[in-house]
Amino acid sequence: MGERSACLPAGRVPCVHKFWNNFIFNKLQNFKQMKTMTCNQLSGACDLEFHANTFEEIKEMSMKHGMEMFQKNDKPHLDAMNKMKELMKTPEDMKTWFNNKRKEFDELPDIK
Repeated sequence: MGERSACLPAGRVPCVHKFWNNFIFNKLQNFKQMKTMTCNQLSGACDLEFHANTFEEIKEMSMKHGMEMFQKNDKPHLDAMNKMKELMKTPEDMKTWFNNKRKEFDELPDIK
C-alpha cells in the first residue's frame, strides 16, 4: 500500500482537501444572491434594471445612471430629479427615503 502523509490519519480527509473544503465553505458563507431594482423603483423615470448584492451597490448604479441622464439633459429624468429634490429638503427626509428604499431592497426576492 502507498504511504500515508503525516497529516492524514486513518479515515480522515487529506489536508489539501480539508483546506479547499474550508475555503469553499467560507466563500459560500459570504455569497449573497443578487437582487434587482429599476430606476422607477428608485423614484427615477425609466425601467432600466440594476442588479446588485447590496442596496449600496444599487444606490451607486442609480446615481451613476442619474448623472448620465442629467448630462444628456433627459427631460423625464430631470423631472424625476426635481421631484426628488422636493422630497429630500432636509437630511432627515433623505435618511428616511434611503431607509425605506433599503428596506424595499431587502424584502425583494433573490435573482434565481
